[in-house]
Amino acid sequence: MEASVNHLAVFTAALSMFVIGGLWYSPMLFYKGWMKANRFGEGEPKTNKGLVFGLSFLFSLVMAYDLAFFISGPDTTVSWAISAALLAGFGWAALSLAIVALFEGRPSSYIFINGGYITVSFAVMGLILGLWR
Repeated sequence: MEASVNHLAVFTAALSMFVIGGLWYSPMLFYKGWMKANRFGEGEPKTNKGLVFGLSFLFSLVMAYDLAFFISGPDTTVSWAISAALLAGFGWAALSLAIVALFEGRPSSYIFINGGYITVSFAVMGLILGLWR
């Protein structure tokens, strides 16, 4: 079976994860809860923003390609693409994050905020990749 991947769709899917993250962690949505769950004070975390944004987009691109190849079969429907993305986003990625968070003693809000972001982002990537085959 030959994998057929739309590279522009993959780029768009990766960009969607990046945009969702920008909104998700903004003051409009979960910024305050995320700051509190991480025990950050104002002005934290102190990071190299260029490096963080660059690597975050690169990682989003890798995840989008991974998902695109995973759902690249000829029988894939939009419904299956979204379902597979939700299963991967929640069932693998978000729950893996939850396990790490439990061992780190993080509050449940940390798990819900970050796991929610992962799950929603994967679902949107699945939608984009499923529609734009």
